Amino acid sequence: MKGLLLRLSGLDADAENAVRVIGFFDRLITARADLDTLTRSTADLAGCPVGVHAPGRGLSLRAAPGTGVSAPGTAPPGSAARELEGGVVVWVARAGAPLPLDDMLLERFAIATAILLEHSGVPRPELGDPALVELALSEEAGTAERSRALHLLGFGPSARLRVLATVGGEGPAGRSAVLGTVRAVLTAEADPIPDGGQANGHAAAARRMGVGPAVPAIEVARSWVAARTALRFTSDDDPVVRWEQLGSLAALDGKLAPADLPDVQALDRLAAEPHGGDTLAALSALCATGSARKAAAVLHRHHSTMPARLARAAAVLGFDVDTPAGRFRLHLALMLRRLRDNAELS
Repeated sequence: MKGLLLRLSGLDADAENAVRVIGFFDRLITARADLDTLTRSTADLAGCPVGVHAPGRGLSLRAAPGTGVSAPGTAPPGSAARELEGGVVVWVARAGAPLPLDDMLLERFAIATAILLEHSGVPRPELGDPALVELALSEEAGTAERSRALHLLGFGPSARLRVLATVGGEGPAGRSAVLGTVRAVLTAEADPIPDGGQANGHAAAARRMGVGPAVPAIEVARSWVAARTALRFTSDDDPVVRWEQLGSLAALDGKLAPADLPDVQALDRLAAEPHGGDTLAALSALCATGSARKAAAVLHRHHSTMPARLARAAAVLGFDVDTPAGRFRLHLALMLRRLRDNAELS
């Protein structure tokens, strides 16, 4: 299909070739193709970039031959354009002289867009409806559907958003939806990230939260995936984890079977001992601070209590936890244990 219009125009812009172009768009209309498919297919037919811009509907799409649909889709200077009702514009951006069939293509593209816009499957519930959040975060949603959902939520496609994945306690404010066992919250990049102990000014010690990266709103599904990964690295003593803090650790998610690893099994044995929760909290603080004295201060314990805990941990683990190499191995084991314990948050 790619470049078909160029080949047809080379034969001559006769009635037979015009009918082929009309038939191409009629088939898309009859099949009730979505706007992503229409835009992508039109770009392949034209052999050049094309787009649909409907700011009143929160819709702005573009596609080039052989590529997917992206946003925003405002027309480049010099494009051939056709305006529809409601401020909707379709455009074709051909470099160089127009082809004989370009007018026909633009006309049928405009007609197909007008018809398919009326049959769009994007819901129109009240502002903030969780169905819109779910649609915006769905990896299966097309660019057109996601753009319109974001528009109804009050976000433009180029706004910078991040997703918070939360479980337990009172969640932070924002457009949200419960997806499986996790609450997804859309926030603007500039919005403050609540810490592990506060949510809208109230105590929320039981809440844990993964923070996705800030991305253009149209790519918000990517932030949702990252936020869920970050959530699986949280624990009660480390309740808020940002995706950017994980670095290479993020690659471990779903790659290993932590329950089978000796270091993770040793941590389980420590946790089962009397005051095992305090011991694991001390080990986490040691990894976070880099020293036993600082770890004790973080835990509000006297530093004299740390040597016995660390000695017992080293005996069970089989390595010295208070050296750079030991802390690295310990930190890795703690992260893998969190992934195992948070597997239900996948």
